Amino acid sequence: METITENQKVRAAKKLKKMFGHVDLRDTSLICPIRDVMAVASDKWSILIVLYLGYFPVLRFNELKKKVYGISNKVLSERLKHLEGDGYLKRTMYPEVPVRVEYKLTDFGHSYLQKLIELTEWAETHKNCVISNRTSYHGS
Repeated sequence: METITENQKVRAAKKLKKMFGHVDLRDTSLICPIRDVMAVASDKWSILIVLYLGYFPVLRFNELKKKVYGISNKVLSERLKHLEGDGYLKRTMYPEVPVRVEYKLTDFGHSYLQKLIELTEWAETHKNCVISNRTSYHGS
C-alpha cells in the first residue's frame, strides 16, 4: 500500500479549502450543485455505462444492457437520459425500421472517463487492502 506524505495531505487540504472554504457547510443547500453533478456522474450504473462506452466506442441500448449486468431497461434508459442531458454522451437515432439508436461518449464524457480510469486503477491497486480491512473489521 502506498504511503500518503504530509505534503499530499497539505495539498488535499488546500484544494478542499478552495472548494468549500467560502461555503457554510451547515447550510447543505449551498453545496447542492456539487452533490447534484456527482450524483449523476458517480452512481454505479453511470460509472459502468461510461466505462463501457469508453471501451466500446459506440453501443446500442441492448448491447449496453448486456454489458451492464443487472441493470433494468427502465434504469438504463433513465441513466442514459441523464448522462446525455449533462453532456457525457451523445445519442444518435437512425430512421430505420426498426429504429437504430447508438450511444457514444462526447469529448466531455471522455474527460470524465480519464478520471474514472484513475479511480478504477486505484481500486484495482487497493482491492486487497480493502478486503483485508473488511475482514479485520468484521472479525472474520
